[in-house]
Amino acid sequence: MGLFKFSLVLLITLASSPSFLAQNTQQDYVDAHNAARAQVGVGPMHWDEQVAAYARNYAAKIQMANTCNNLVHSGGRYGENLAAGTGDFTGLRAVNLWVGEKSKYNYQTNSCVGGVCGHYTQVVWRSSVRLGCARVRCNNGWWYVICSYDPRGNIGGQRPY
Repeated sequence: MGLFKFSLVLLITLASSPSFLAQNTQQDYVDAHNAARAQVGVGPMHWDEQVAAYARNYAAKIQMANTCNNLVHSGGRYGENLAAGTGDFTGLRAVNLWVGEKSKYNYQTNSCVGGVCGHYTQVVWRSSVRLGCARVRCNNGWWYVICSYDPRGNIGGQRPY
């Protein structure tokens, strides 16, 4: 009976833990990116701790400056995608938003048609092979997600794949 109670408490604790269901693990980010890349025949990315440290540092600066509603790209060394949302805004949801721009990308003209597509093209950029992401909660209750890419993508005049 004691083992049953312990198992039940452990299961309830894990099920209610944000990290258990949050869809914010390194592997969640990598898998979501690689699924989109596989659809267009681009090789996989892998998690890189140096790139992730950059993403975490940038996200922390934004959080500390309390500028979470002002999503401004850092213009730094790496390519990046930014997203913000309320409620249970996970890293996986952010990646899915970026990938959702696929319908706006016209490969023939290498341009966005009817909306933004640059987040999508960064996700599938052929030469970007290292990935690092971070997620922070801002004072206004919004979640802020940044993924950084190395080498950076979205180079003018080049196609992502």
